[in-house]
Amino acid sequence: MRWTEEQYQEFIKKKKGLPVKPQSKRKRKSKSKSKYNNQKTIVDGIKFDSKKEAEYYCQLKLLKQAGKIKDYRLQPRYELQPAFEKNGKKYRAITYIADFAIINNDGTTEVVDIKGVETQVFKIKKKLFEYMYPDLKLNVVK
Repeated sequence: MRWTEEQYQEFIKKKKGLPVKPQSKRKRKSKSKSKYNNQKTIVDGIKFDSKKEAEYYCQLKLLKQAGKIKDYRLQPRYELQPAFEKNGKKYRAITYIADFAIINNDGTTEVVDIKGVETQVFKIKKKLFEYMYPDLKLNVVK
C-alpha cells in the first residue's frame, strides 16, 4: 500500500507528537492513467494488463477450439539467470514472464508478448531469452 502525501504528513506529525487534523473531509484523488495508457481488462475472470492482451487471449481460445493450436498457457515464467551468491551477498534469479506460450499441433512452442512499448528492460530480457532458449520462438505483438 502506498501513502498519499497527506497520509505521510499525518504520520510524521503523530510521530513528533504534533496535533493532527481530522480526516473526514479529505478529497480523494481520481485514478491516474497508467504509465503506458493501457487499460486493465477482465475476461473469463482473468485480469489482463491491456485490452490488446485480452483480445489475444480470446483469439487463442478460438484457435484452440478450432483445432489450429494444441494448447496455450498464460504468464509462463522463464529463468534467464539463476540465483547465486558472491562474497556473502545473495543475488536473486532473473526471470522473464511472457504473456502467452502457444503449443502448436506439431509440438513446437511459441512464446508471445503483447507490447505497446518495448522498454529497455524488455529488450535486455528478450536478448537473454533468445540466448537461453534457442529452441523457442519469441514473438512480440504490437
